[in-house]
Amino acid sequence: MSVKKNSSLDRVLGHLDDLDSVNMSNLVERLIRERQLQETVFNTIQDGILVVDSSGIIQYANSRGCKLIGLKDKDIGSSVLWKLVPDLYSCLNINQLDGRNESVVISREVELTYPEHRFVRLYVLPIVGCIGVNRDNGYAIVMSDTTEDKLTTEERIESEKVSSVMMLAATVAHEIGNPLNSINIHMQLMKRQLENVDKESEAYSKIASSVDVCTAEVERLDGIINNFLEAIRPSEPDLVDTDLLVALEEVLRVQEEEFSNKKIEVDVQVADTLPLVMADKNQIKQVFFNVINNALEAMEAKPRLKIFTGSDDEFVFFQFVDSGKGISKEDMQKIFQPYYTSKKGGHGLGMMIVQRIMRDHGGQIGIDSKEGLGTVITLQFPQKHRRIRLLEASQ
Repeated sequence: MSVKKNSSLDRVLGHLDDLDSVNMSNLVERLIRERQLQETVFNTIQDGILVVDSSGIIQYANSRGCKLIGLKDKDIGSSVLWKLVPDLYSCLNINQLDGRNESVVISREVELTYPEHRFVRLYVLPIVGCIGVNRDNGYAIVMSDTTEDKLTTEERIESEKVSSVMMLAATVAHEIGNPLNSINIHMQLMKRQLENVDKESEAYSKIASSVDVCTAEVERLDGIINNFLEAIRPSEPDLVDTDLLVALEEVLRVQEEEFSNKKIEVDVQVADTLPLVMADKNQIKQVFFNVINNALEAMEAKPRLKIFTGSDDEFVFFQFVDSGKGISKEDMQKIFQPYYTSKKGGHGLGMMIVQRIMRDHGGQIGIDSKEGLGTVITLQFPQKHRRIRLLEASQ
């Protein structure tokens, strides 16, 4: 975006003091024509082009860029890009893992929900000392709409995923469900028969203990089946005004004993108040539980979990930062795939369910991780007024 040194424009500007009023007028007209030509060229490009300063204020946007992020001409020079694309701010300026603040050339795909549901690939390049009258630093951003390719690919992959999970779940439900029911019935019969045994005898104590263990294991296996069925037959969320902090508190209260047993330091930093969102409380609690449980299982020495909350004009944020072993670059793309797990005994459906619930709520999930440092999971929920606007737009 910077002007090439020793260009014809530089040579002309270097002799401004020597120009009379006529030549000055001609120069201004020439600059206007060149500006109009550049605008025409940029506006015919099918990719969005943005220029923002270091504060994220949009200084320039071509017509395609405006359309992709719902920007009006009057907003240029005042609107902050970070509010329109929050995930972009986190990857450029925030690194909760090690506190460093680096500006690097990045390529990142984000999901936009306003003004339309789109997938956009962003190419971000830092600009040094070329923006505005103060010669500020900033970024040049090229936005390529990948929605059509993304949806075509995702629909095929999703169809394959669902078919695969359904086949496995149906097999599990059939092959294990029926025997479990039979075992459970016999456990109940054994409990009734124990009523006729002397409760003070040693035999009663041993048999009763064994029956309790078997019953608990049957319930555990039944829970595994339900997890599979939940993954393939999700229920529509019952959206009502919901306080997400209350949902988080209830989940943390249930897990208090586990935190204590594993000596996990939990630091919760919540905003004084958070706006209500349209959500299904039980489903959101499932999201929080799955995310926290993954964090607990990833941490070993000096386990520490930090939870941050906040909001802006459009979204409510929950951020979970763990001190675990992190996720490799190769495994990052597998996080939401069914059956993928790095845990012994894991079923690999937890994050798939989280993604589905967040999607059903019009929200987004972001994952940043570094091996040996930990993982940051960011949940982004649309505020009530934004979700209503999205529903109206979809209708």
